Amino acid sequence: MTSPTTEPLLVKQARWVARDVVELRLIRPAGGALPSWEPGAHVELTLPSGLRRAYSLCGDVADTESWTVAVHRVPNGRGGSREIHDTALVGRELEVRGPVNRFPLVPAEGYLLLAGGIGITPLLPMARELTTRGLPWRLVLGARDRSRLAYTEELVALGGDRVLLVPQDEAGLPDLAAELAASPPTHAVYACGPQPMLDAVTALCRAADPVRTPRLERFAPADSGLPERSGSQSDEFEVVLRRSGLRTTVPADRSVLDVVREKLPDVPYSCEEGYCGSCETSVTAGIPDHRDTVTDPSERPTATTMMICVSRSASPVLELDL
Repeated sequence: MTSPTTEPLLVKQARWVARDVVELRLIRPAGGALPSWEPGAHVELTLPSGLRRAYSLCGDVADTESWTVAVHRVPNGRGGSREIHDTALVGRELEVRGPVNRFPLVPAEGYLLLAGGIGITPLLPMARELTTRGLPWRLVLGARDRSRLAYTEELVALGGDRVLLVPQDEAGLPDLAAELAASPPTHAVYACGPQPMLDAVTALCRAADPVRTPRLERFAPADSGLPERSGSQSDEFEVVLRRSGLRTTVPADRSVLDVVREKLPDVPYSCEEGYCGSCETSVTAGIPDHRDTVTDPSERPTATTMMICVSRSASPVLELDL
């Protein structure tokens, strides 16, 4: 696993792109090209308060000198979006880690892109890329009302009638069943949005004939379908940090991340709930007990990495490449 880079970037511009959605453009303070990225990638921002939050890159991959993220204000969230909206960030530098891509475009004959609200951010670069490649695609974007539909002008200009905008107060919820039924089974299904939407997409794909496997990006932990836990919550275990030469105990009531940060405060993390993948760490010995929603169930038995914010150990000792 290649570690992404971390560097200070300047917030060059902020602008509203929808109600309660602010877009930030980040550049190197002295200018110059940033690392390249592909649709589906995200970066992690360290905010002035010290909070770390991951956001999808939603700009143009051809823009080599700036990165763009868009953030929806969540009043009752964990504080990151409120800080971004309430803090004068233009002209300030933020530590930015990335890019990382756990939501890449896979080869397919065509694509169905399903977005709810701010879930448009990873899918917009995909629509641009698919247009450039000349591949078939359709995008459905829903939100509570028209004012909350972000990037609509660009989407319609890009895709025309391939784009369906669904403001809930005017048209109800998107008809996901109809969209999936109209999408050929050889087309890949991508979805990003609220958990009920992702649950509905997953259920419809499982019921399809043939069964389809949607590719999902979460902005919150799953409410259901969590991995089975192989060990007791009360079990403690030892963690060895191989590169640092340190050994420590993870008590039953603390996470691996909590304990590791006492030794290595700069270890990356963001959601602390097992859905963003920022804390993914290579396991060099021992048996991880995967409790995240990033690692696919089929990959858990052979996975060589783990999300240390929620996952634990099924062996007495776990060795991490830290």
